[in-house]
Amino acid sequence: MNNVIVFGSMNMDLTIESARVPLQGETISGEGFFTNPGGKGANQAVAAAKSGASTFLIGSVGTDVFGDQLVAALARYGVHCDGVRRSETETGVAFILRIDGDNRIVLSPGANGDLTPEDAEKALFALGKCGDVFLTQLECSEEATLAALARAKKLGMYTVVNVAPPKDLPVSAWSSIDLVCVNETECEFITGINPTDEGSLAKALEALVSLGPSTAVVTLGGRGSAALADGTHYRVPALKVDVCDTTAAGDTFIGVLAAGRVSGLSLEESMKWASSAAGITASRKGAQQAIPTAIEVETYLKEVNNEQ
Repeated sequence: MNNVIVFGSMNMDLTIESARVPLQGETISGEGFFTNPGGKGANQAVAAAKSGASTFLIGSVGTDVFGDQLVAALARYGVHCDGVRRSETETGVAFILRIDGDNRIVLSPGANGDLTPEDAEKALFALGKCGDVFLTQLECSEEATLAALARAKKLGMYTVVNVAPPKDLPVSAWSSIDLVCVNETECEFITGINPTDEGSLAKALEALVSLGPSTAVVTLGGRGSAALADGTHYRVPALKVDVCDTTAAGDTFIGVLAAGRVSGLSLEESMKWASSAAGITASRKGAQQAIPTAIEVETYLKEVNNEQ
């Protein structure tokens, strides 16, 4: 069976809830503080592993207690940490403010920025092979990320890129991407098109594919997701849930999408499974701890179908 190889960030999330964003110089009361292992790379790796895929993470953490906790959490969720290095730089941290189920995030990348192109290529040579899925985002060093992407493509891996946070990628990078996955904000940043309706959504997907990837996927929150692959458009509705915390919902979708690929599911089947898993994640607090297992998704869907 092929593996999912994730190159990406690892952060400790420090989360608190409040009624509103404080004004400049203002201190307001909050509640529900907790820490939770996170980072887009780690979250997506956990989502893939919880979906049953053999998953490896290439990343970097500090030698501090947060680094210890992040690696231990990944191992507990079934992610192989052979590619995780320890750095003298502090572990990355994300400060998350939850307001009405949505979130505002301030990120300190820390050790995530220490990975070099040489680190990335060395880890891929050791872990990756033809037919594996390579998944990355843009929270680590851009040079290292692009080097990893190019190397993965040369190794014959199926490359998936989540352009988050949104950045302008070099033209040469797009030719190494098989599938690009973005949310509405990232989509508008890249294409200049805000996918507010079905017409603009179709144009945005076509614009993404025109950049080089054979497949483009856009996640739309409560409106579900859409894709364009080989000239065929796909549309998948969102799972209807009471939203609690959207922190890792997008990462869940992408990680499960990658797991579906190595499991032999079609794109549409993978999107349906990913949408259900993302919905369940959004109904819970936290990042990795909120991501459901494949059994939890299957059980939830059976319960929904029985109620209908």
